[in-house]
This record gives sequence, C-alpha cells and structure tokens, in this order.
Amino acid sequence: MLDIKFIRENSNAVKEGLKSRNSKLDIDELLRLDEERRKLLVEVEELKARRNKANNEITAFMKEKKNPKDIIADMKVVSQKIGELDKKVDDVDRNIAKFTYIIPNIPDKSVPIGGPEANKIVRSWGKTPTFDFKPRSHIEIADMLGIINFGVATKISGSNFVLFMGLGARLERALINFMLDLHTKKHGYKEIFPPFLVNRKSMTGTGQLPKLEEDMYKLKDDDLFLIPTAEVPVTNIHANDTIDEEKLPIYYTAYTACFRREAGSYGKDTKGLIRVHQFDKVEMVKFVKPETSFDELENLLKDAEEVLQLLNLPYRVVLLATGDISFAAAKCYDIELYAAGSDAYLEVSSCSCFTDFQARRANIRYRQKDTKKIAFVHTLNGSGVALARLVVAILENYQNKDGTVNIPKALVPYMDGIEVIKPC
Repeated sequence: MLDIKFIRENSNAVKEGLKSRNSKLDIDELLRLDEERRKLLVEVEELKARRNKANNEITAFMKEKKNPKDIIADMKVVSQKIGELDKKVDDVDRNIAKFTYIIPNIPDKSVPIGGPEANKIVRSWGKTPTFDFKPRSHIEIADMLGIINFGVATKISGSNFVLFMGLGARLERALINFMLDLHTKKHGYKEIFPPFLVNRKSMTGTGQLPKLEEDMYKLKDDDLFLIPTAEVPVTNIHANDTIDEEKLPIYYTAYTACFRREAGSYGKDTKGLIRVHQFDKVEMVKFVKPETSFDELENLLKDAEEVLQLLNLPYRVVLLATGDISFAAAKCYDIELYAAGSDAYLEVSSCSCFTDFQARRANIRYRQKDTKKIAFVHTLNGSGVALARLVVAILENYQNKDGTVNIPKALVPYMDGIEVIKPC
C-alpha cells in the first residue's frame, strides 16, 4: 500500500499516477478522511491533557481535604467525550485502511503512459523457426503423441484443466527441475517449497486481495485460498519480520502449482494450454534495499531470460505501460515466447518491482546497519518461468514433419537422454 503521509504530501503525483492507470479512485475523499482524523486526534489530545490536569487538581484537593466533586463531575463529561471521539477515530481509521488497500501502486517514471497499445518491445532474442511443412498446433501434436489428454482432464475436473501423460508428464517434470537447478546453482536463489494454500492476510499482503478475489479459488469452509502464484507464500515468509541489512538481498525460488479462476476471461483461448485454471510455475522472489531495487529488476529479468536462451526459444521482452501493469507493480516486464503453430507470442513471465508497496501491506522491514533505522524493504518477483505456455512453445517450435518433437539440448539430461518425443 501507499504511505498516507506520502499521499498527503504528494497528492498531485498520486493523482497523476492513478490517472495513468485509468483508475477512478477519488484521492480527495481519502485526504478528507485523513484531515478529519487529524482534527479528531488534536481534539482528543486536548481533552486528555485537560483530564490529566484535572487529575492533578483532584489529588491536590484531596490532600487539602477539599471536595473535588465539581471537578470529578466535569471529568466524567470529558471522559465520555473522549470515548466518543476515540470511537470516531477508530471508524475513520477503518475507512482510511479500507481505502488505502484498494489504491494501486504508483508507476515508476520510466514506465510508458497508456494502455496495452503503449507497451514497448525492449528487445528480441533468437530466430523464429521455419518449416518445410505447415506447423501444427500444440493440441494436434499432443494428441498425435499421446502426451496430453484434455478430454480426460475435462472428465476429471472440468474445462480448462490438463492431464499430462507419459513423456508429457516427464517433460513437465524435466522443465521444473531444469529451472530450479539453474536458479539455485547459477543465479544464487534459495529453493523453497511452500504451502499451496494461504490465508487471507497473506493474499492481502501481496496485493491479490481485495481487488482480485473473484479470480481466486477460495475454500468454502475455511478462509483459505489456493495460491495464484508462489509469489504469495514466498513473499509472506518475511511478513512482520525486521531483517538485518547485512542479510539483504534475499533471493528465493520456488516451484508450485498455480490456480486461477480468471473469472473475467471466459471465451478467451479456451482450448489447449494457453489459458488453464491450474498450471506449474517456477517463481523467483527478491527482498532488497530500496536503492538497488530497479537494478535488481533488470537482473531478475536476465535470470528469467536465460531459461529461454538455454532452451533456444525465441522471445521478446515487453515493458508494460501504466494501464497494463498489475495492481501492486511499479514497473513490469513481460517475456513473450514465440510459438510457431499458433504464429503468436505468448506471455510466459512477468518480472515486477513493487517498491515498498507489498512490504507495507505485509510489514516487511529491515534494520539499517549504521543508523539502526527501520525501513521497508523493496520486493520483486518474476516467473522463471510458467510452464503451460512454455510447453506450447517447445512442442510447436521443436516439432518435426512426422509429428515427433525434438527435446531442447539443455533438457536432454533431465529426460534421461531422451532426445525425441515419439508417440506413446
């Protein structure tokens, strides 16, 4: 969340930031509540000072054997008034908190202004494959090879679920292990295997709630949610912690399944692996000092890119515009893989810097070494990467005319030397 003091002192910048996001939140209403709260607090403090003075007078009266009944009667009225004002302050505090939890982060100045049409392609890598035949879609390939069965997944769970089989399941597992090894052994991340269910406080801390609750899977009898991404449990490892500066930066990586209802997305890419309710992903999360966070974002992006470079998959990096970045992000890059059968670029990673937005919500702070001052960390996360669409790109870009699929060289050791996926 944004600091109310920051909003008060930079109201015009906050309004411009919200305008660039196409947000219609009325910051003036929040400022009105803040002003009301401060006036109430002044009134409460004056009454409490008056009460304290009266208590001293009552003590003096008692020592002098005088009757302080008039003062006591007056103080009963004052105490009642203090109670009424305290209740008003509590009510205003709740309204302020409710308001601040729905204010998105302010985009960094380096972010292009506009909607998706203003997104900027930063760079591209690799060559798109060419074929002497019409490339098939991943759905056709998976059916020919018997490695994914969408029909049985629908029977088991419903539409937009996936059942990997045989070498399809093996490919999924190989990709997970390959990415975890890369991030832990080369990039310096510590591996985490977190719970797949989290509480409301954790979802609120990373910014999924309250805004995106309709897109989440919630348990009926418990206030728990299936995670939409490992970002949620991994970031909340340090909720309410104060970290010593010398321990920063902290890098974590985690494999989890991810679950998303995507309530507003029905009718879009409903076939195959493009848009599914459950998918696997390897995530990277960073806790860093504020002055390093945007440099850390560039390094996070490179770590995600290396996954695709080692798999020799063509991609492009897109800097998202203000109207397209997520609720909590101050700056975000998407990595989009090219898939030959679809002749389209598919998002497989979002790498974001949240500045202190999540840290304020989850109360993640650090103690500065020299001054001992307590400040909020900056958090970052990035997909390293999401598997459903990664599998799409491998199947479609590495396909052969006979319907078989070559395994990227970097994955062969993780497939026990299997170099080609043939029909099961």
